[in-house]
Amino acid sequence: MEIKTLDQNSRKKIRKIVGKQYCSDQPEDLHLYSYDAMNRRYLPDMVAHPVDENEISEILRLANAEGFAVVPRGAGTGMTGGSLAVAGGLVVNTDRLNRILEVDEGNMTAWVESGVINGVLQDEVEKVGLFFPPAPSSMNISTLGGNAAENASGLRAVKYGVTRDYVMALEVVLPTGEIINTGSAAAKSVTGYDLTRLLVGSEGTLGIITKLLLRLLSRPESVRTLMAVFPEIEAASVTVAKIMASRVTPSTLEFMDRSAIRCVEDYLEPGLSDEAAALLLIEVDGDEVSVDQQASILQEICESAGALYVKKAGDESEAESLWKARHSLSPAIMKIRPLKINEDVVVPRMKIPELVMGIEMIAAERNINIVGFGHAGDGNVHANILVDPADKDEMAQVDGALKDLFKLVVSLDGSISGEHGIGIAKAPYMGMELSAESMELMRRIKMAFDPNNILNPYKTFDFEPSTKSREISRSYE
Repeated sequence: MEIKTLDQNSRKKIRKIVGKQYCSDQPEDLHLYSYDAMNRRYLPDMVAHPVDENEISEILRLANAEGFAVVPRGAGTGMTGGSLAVAGGLVVNTDRLNRILEVDEGNMTAWVESGVINGVLQDEVEKVGLFFPPAPSSMNISTLGGNAAENASGLRAVKYGVTRDYVMALEVVLPTGEIINTGSAAAKSVTGYDLTRLLVGSEGTLGIITKLLLRLLSRPESVRTLMAVFPEIEAASVTVAKIMASRVTPSTLEFMDRSAIRCVEDYLEPGLSDEAAALLLIEVDGDEVSVDQQASILQEICESAGALYVKKAGDESEAESLWKARHSLSPAIMKIRPLKINEDVVVPRMKIPELVMGIEMIAAERNINIVGFGHAGDGNVHANILVDPADKDEMAQVDGALKDLFKLVVSLDGSISGEHGIGIAKAPYMGMELSAESMELMRRIKMAFDPNNILNPYKTFDFEPSTKSREISRSYE
């Protein structure tokens, strides 16, 4: 089916479904939903704020009947354009689905609506001594439905895993309007296909998540933080391997390369930037006695592997001081060049040195800045390509640098996306990692769920150049 523009008759029906006060087609409102963190803008025809799964179902049935696109959207914090209306149509915002329905302390679970902010749930469950591990950097503004759609992770993934590891069950509205429930509240369930796992990480292309049953853990009693500085990338990588092979599993194991350290040298000890080639930020959590023991073991591992020095925070204030450099990276990077293209590539963690050295070679050959940092514990390195949009020579190197980077990552048995997803940003490069047969199978799955291709069309593997006609601007143009 050809995707159609929302006509006045369809707009009238949408107003009837959600109420006039909960939808708009005014330009000043539409612009608010035309972008995410990707720096590109696509203007939708209309935006609606349904209150529940029934209104969403009615909207999707209407979309199938009349042929317009529907784009689900949480808080719009995605990095790859997953919530952009590249084909126009209706943006369905989940901000009114914002209730924590139940926190079950006995079973250590929580039922939530998809528009609940991650950080709000974190605060709520911590009041009763529980803990929701997935904590992306956007946790204070991103929604749990969006986190599930993107299979978000964050700093604690090295120990606790990613969002899919905590989603037990879902309520979902299919593209054709049916409302289904997947998964189970029981600890085990192998009845039929695992639709929950299929839908988590599907980037809003197979259904609109309306409710989630989330698994919770007991809240850690205490946290200890260390910073280890190394003269060579290889020494830092060996340290990571030794840590992961030890009986201590850190809750966080972050990495910064030489370029990243240079960016934040104002927050580090004087002279450090001249010596340091890599930096590790490490946290362990648990009970008071065990975290002290774990921190001492990790300090010894770092020192024996050749760290220039290791700092251990004595209290929460000192821990925040150690994290200051990492938290300051993004604004510091923007001082180098006004445009940052953040690629979240991932490789087996023992191959981080090859990845980092390869990135340095790409930067030298392309004569552009690339700053690397990320989650060393699971091999997820954020390669930030920094360019000046006014510099035509630099901008001409971007596509080539991306292809060089993804080719390098695939050659190291890695993946072109560890946590940001594909959206439209990486759709042109999917074939570098996946076979034609795998991509065709994904298309068949998409068509089985969405025969008219009305739900978040042209995302992941089928972003078509013709849809760029709906693009209204890029922030760096």
